[in-house]
Amino acid sequence: MAIKTAVIDNIIVPINGEKNLLELIRKANVELPTFCYHSEISVYGACRMCMVEVEGRGVLPACSTAVEENMVVRTSTKQIRDMRKMIIELMLASHDTDCTSCPKSGDCRLQKIAKQMGVNKIRFKQMKTVQPVDLSSDSIVRDPAKCILCGDCVRTCKEIQSVGALDFAYRGSDAKVITCFNKGIGEIECVNCGQCVKVCPVGALMPRYHINPVWDAIYDKSKTVVVQIAPSVRVALGEYFGHKPGTTTIGQIISALRRMGFDKVYDTNFGADLTVVEEGKEFLERYAKGENLPQFTSCCPAWVKFAEQYYPEMLPNLSTCRSPQQMFGSFAKDKLTKDLGIDRKDLVVVSIMPCTAKKFEANRDEFKEDGNPDVDYVITTKELALMIKESGIDFDNLELGSFDMPLGFSTGGGVIFGSSGGVSEAVLRFAADTLQKGSHQEFKQFRGNEKLKVSEIEIGDVKLRLAVVSGLSNARKLIDKIRRGEEHYDLIEVMACCGGCVNGGGQPITDDRTAVEKRAKGLYDNDKMLPLHISSENPYIQQAYNEELTPKKAHHLLHTTYENRRRILQDDFLINPAENKTVSLTICFGTSCYLRGAQTLYTRLMEHIREKGLESKVEFNASFCGKQCKKGPVVTINGNTIEHCTFEMAVEEIEKHV
Repeated sequence: MAIKTAVIDNIIVPINGEKNLLELIRKANVELPTFCYHSEISVYGACRMCMVEVEGRGVLPACSTAVEENMVVRTSTKQIRDMRKMIIELMLASHDTDCTSCPKSGDCRLQKIAKQMGVNKIRFKQMKTVQPVDLSSDSIVRDPAKCILCGDCVRTCKEIQSVGALDFAYRGSDAKVITCFNKGIGEIECVNCGQCVKVCPVGALMPRYHINPVWDAIYDKSKTVVVQIAPSVRVALGEYFGHKPGTTTIGQIISALRRMGFDKVYDTNFGADLTVVEEGKEFLERYAKGENLPQFTSCCPAWVKFAEQYYPEMLPNLSTCRSPQQMFGSFAKDKLTKDLGIDRKDLVVVSIMPCTAKKFEANRDEFKEDGNPDVDYVITTKELALMIKESGIDFDNLELGSFDMPLGFSTGGGVIFGSSGGVSEAVLRFAADTLQKGSHQEFKQFRGNEKLKVSEIEIGDVKLRLAVVSGLSNARKLIDKIRRGEEHYDLIEVMACCGGCVNGGGQPITDDRTAVEKRAKGLYDNDKMLPLHISSENPYIQQAYNEELTPKKAHHLLHTTYENRRRILQDDFLINPAENKTVSLTICFGTSCYLRGAQTLYTRLMEHIREKGLESKVEFNASFCGKQCKKGPVVTINGNTIEHCTFEMAVEEIEKHV
């Protein structure tokens, strides 16, 4: 069978299932500049930077053009080059160009492409507008003045995470990317996963840096500052210093942290080992009783918030175990304050995480004692790289360091937590060893890049059905099937980021399309090199249970509760102000009421009010309660709350007051 080919810049390139012309051009080692193309999300074609000339068809966008046999393509003609330069100049003319103070400087795709295209002068008038920076979130900073309207964040949030926290509004030159009701991103349904940050080509979306507070704590001689390092950081940080993805640099990281002034350097994997033991025990107890199955993992704070917002009825199915970060924090503040003889407020716990949602998690009220958090500050992999560079440390030439004991010792079961499937494998290793002493199975069927992995496991007489899912839109589909009775599982691992923590919102942004896979392989290689692979074999974990963690204390330090979250954190939202108000009407658009017809009821009531000429007398408000009360639609008219409200009931109540 003859191989199909196309001609790209006079080079014959074989066609092998590429989904668009851009992928085929990249196969020919031509890197077309793009802002809005990501292979994981839908093709949008907004930026027009990937325009190419196709013989017989004119100038076309490569990202949205299907590959055809015998195509003849030119990627850089005078017309195309001039077009690209003009696009860049127009973007720069409407962009906040204070690049020296932008946290994305040096990493900005607009900056890189402008340099690549030789743009050193802007022919158009600067249209910079002052827009407030959104600092409402613990995890993400949004700077609308830097947005270039590529739509990457909108599509990622909607398609990969099924949250839709961001969307386009208005038209033409007034077009913007905004949140619901233009509220702060920390006041809406954002789950803090940071995947929008990863795809944003400029500085419009960035992690919220906690670098300065960490430096302040280090410089404060009255404080003892300890740090924990998440597993995924060790196989990603090296990318900021020229290493390939997946390269383990934990020895250099430890040495760098000591030079920077941290008093003790510990491993989050110790907390992961604790999590495996607690979650494994919890699962075996639930399975034996047949209660609250499937059990969902609770290590990912973005997934937990997603469940609290959209599936509060499933919260009893979440493991009550804290995440490894929070287990480490609570255990460290309990143990180290006693060992060192210091007050809790004088011990500062810093986490280095691949994840922006961990910043939100650390600030949850459940993880504080008398207002003092178990984890004081969370910095991402990128923030650590910035701190190392700021310190002037020659990272590559550092002597390798080792963790402090006992909270620096871990097993391979803790290391693999950073990859999708790792939590399930670690829990299964523990469960297999508990049910069949001496069993050392690896459960490799949960490794790999698939967004959904399903397997049935037999451990002795016990048969288990498990699912591993990453990406919240994939999780939503799976949960909806479970609710409809179409699927049954005993244990489900959910990670918000596709591929797991190795692809977290605080990890390095790279053009290497195999980076996530290589980082995951690095973690499994770490697992192989460690002497112990089952979390319960960790001698310091065993010591902790023997000497400190009584059942009551373990529950207090290592477990948590969840809450049914409001859809929008705000007071009632005024829809229709009334000059001569005699009726104040509030309709709830929370999830429960919305599903029971609140939107239809609102539309009919507004039509009725307009028909009767009552716009100046009836004030309309919207509330967004997140309670699953099953009483909707709920309408409050002049203080009188009507449950299961119908159009006729609302009209009757309105007419009493008009």
